[in-house]
Amino acid sequence: MVTKMELIEAAITTRKNSYSPYSKFKVGAAILLKNGQIIGGCNIENSSYGLCNCAERTALFTAYAQGFRKEDIAAMAIVADTDGPCSPCGACRQVISELVEKRTPIYLANLKGDTMDTTPEDLLPYAFSGDDL
Repeated sequence: MVTKMELIEAAITTRKNSYSPYSKFKVGAAILLKNGQIIGGCNIENSSYGLCNCAERTALFTAYAQGFRKEDIAAMAIVADTDGPCSPCGACRQVISELVEKRTPIYLANLKGDTMDTTPEDLLPYAFSGDDL
């Protein structure tokens, strides 16, 4: 079984693939599937800033594009070169709240080794969902 620190290391490795020529802010994410597979994602910027994609969404969209769903996800890690553990933006919190089960472990980390454990439910309490439509 993949440990929390191994998943964080996978996110650090994936972070190296970031395309972030404008912000220079590289982020990596890694999703551990229940079958043991790890799917990585990094942030991809665009000169038209609204077309950028965060690492968390890249990893989740890749997993879903490969046929996996929320019940297949065992954990997720997010890493950046920040003072404290890297926190997802609001858009990513919304996507995580819909595509990951509420109590799935989410490991926030930085390159210094600081970590924080959370869940989608804790990241976005009172999340907007399909039930609200």
